Amino acid sequence: MKKVNRPNVLLTGTPGVGKTTLGKELAQRSGLEYVNIGDLAQEGQLFDGFDEEYQCPVLDEDRVVDELDEKMVDGGVIVDYHGCDFFPERWFHIVFVLQTDNTNLYNRLERATQGKNCKTTCSVRSSRPSTRRPSEPTRQR
Repeated sequence: MKKVNRPNVLLTGTPGVGKTTLGKELAQRSGLEYVNIGDLAQEGQLFDGFDEEYQCPVLDEDRVVDELDEKMVDGGVIVDYHGCDFFPERWFHIVFVLQTDNTNLYNRLERATQGKNCKTTCSVRSSRPSTRRPSEPTRQR
C-alpha cells in the first residue's frame, strides 16, 4: 500500500446529527474531497435490491467499497455515512461518531420530513444509541 499524505476521515451517526453539514464545511476549509455515500450509490446505482418494508433501495456494500478503494488509497477524503461496519478499517485515519440530543434530533427530522412519508425518520426516532465502543475491532476486508 502506498503512503498516504492526506488523511481520510469518516463522519458517522444517525440521520439528522449534522454529518453532511460538517463534512461539506470541513471539505471546503481543508481542501479534502467530500463523499456522501448515499449520493455516490445513487449516482452509480450501487444497489442490491429493494427493501419493501422501508420502501428504499438496499446498498450494495461490496460495490461501494470497490468504487471508493482507489480514491481512499490516494487519501484526502471525508466520507459521510450513517454506518461504518463495511468499510475497511485501513481506510480511515480518524472516525467521528456524531451525536445530538434526542430532542434536537427529533425537531430536525420533523422539519426535514414535514409532509413526507419517511420511514427512516420513524426508525431513527425509536432507535437507541449504539453500545459499540470505538476501540472494538471492525470487520476487515
